[in-house]
Amino acid sequence: MDNQLLSSEFTRCFGTEPTLIAHAPGRVNLIGEHTDYNEGFVFPAAINFGTWVAASKRDDNDIVVTALDYENQQNQFSLNDIQYDDNQGWANYVRGVVKVLKDALPDFSGANLVVTGNVPQGAGLSSSASFEIAILKALSALYELPLDGVQAALLGQKAENTFVGCSCGIMDQLVSAMGHEGSAMLLDCQSLAIEHSPLPSSHQIVIINSNVKRGLVDSEYNLRREQCEQGASLLSVPSLREATIEMLETAKPHMPEVVYRRARHIITENARTLSASEALKVGDITTVSEAMAESHVSMRDDFEITVPPIDYLVEIIGEVLGETGGVRMTGGGFGGCVVALVPTDSVDAVKQVVADKYFDETGYKADIYVCTATQGAFA
Repeated sequence: MDNQLLSSEFTRCFGTEPTLIAHAPGRVNLIGEHTDYNEGFVFPAAINFGTWVAASKRDDNDIVVTALDYENQQNQFSLNDIQYDDNQGWANYVRGVVKVLKDALPDFSGANLVVTGNVPQGAGLSSSASFEIAILKALSALYELPLDGVQAALLGQKAENTFVGCSCGIMDQLVSAMGHEGSAMLLDCQSLAIEHSPLPSSHQIVIINSNVKRGLVDSEYNLRREQCEQGASLLSVPSLREATIEMLETAKPHMPEVVYRRARHIITENARTLSASEALKVGDITTVSEAMAESHVSMRDDFEITVPPIDYLVEIIGEVLGETGGVRMTGGGFGGCVVALVPTDSVDAVKQVVADKYFDETGYKADIYVCTATQGAFA
């Protein structure tokens, strides 16, 4: 949203202009799926879709927040008594991050907030993490709190896990807070070490939303976590990050088949993620293409989180790209989006093949977003 328009909406809600406007981007994960909660490697990029928060201080201890995207619904609560709201689900992301921020850095008081965003919800592009980091950035800037990007990400993750009640890894919040313009970010989810790899100027990030709603994602996500933990336990390692393919093959006769396949996905996905990030540094698109293709097959066959419309999108886009780019499902699975790294001069061809074939084959209409890698949160 245009900052001037957001300021005028804030004035309409609260009668004064905002002190500041904070922004936090959504993200797309190029490779490294379900590896984050296994203390492995992920390779996301912050994208030019995000959340904006206009903010000013209040002279009491209340947080009053208006959500423009929810028909101007308003939610108000006291910093002295932050409870879960059963009626306005979106407000719990605000309440959760304010609660964990208050526990960590208590030196702030009330605020008026107006929130809006353009990250497609339910598509696996981290609208929730973008929302959380934008709120944290707004409040920390408003009250000059000593909150760095890593700490903000950890607080956002804590709010989502403990207050909202969704188990998530650290990737989404960290890339929203710490992304670099023009780069993807290799994140070691064990040490939180970050390394940025420049994306080729010859290529665009293209996100294709299958518009298959991600219905099973919570229960299946939690089941995958349990299966990964079971695999780590059977391999006698703290997490699958510590496991090798040789260890897995040795243990295979003593493992349930499904646990073996879940572990195989994580172990091989970590290797693919490291390979792709190194390949991008030297402009080796062929290796990136192969890694993304293998990632998709692994998600489909070993981790079993894709659905036929997603598989079809990957197939038809892969036929257009060959080894000039890469394509795979991205996000938690069971619907959502496909991500493709596409040569700029092939973007129209990708759009065309999706328009020509996808609806006829699946009955779904896809939405396509041509993205750029953008910087992390700012105010």
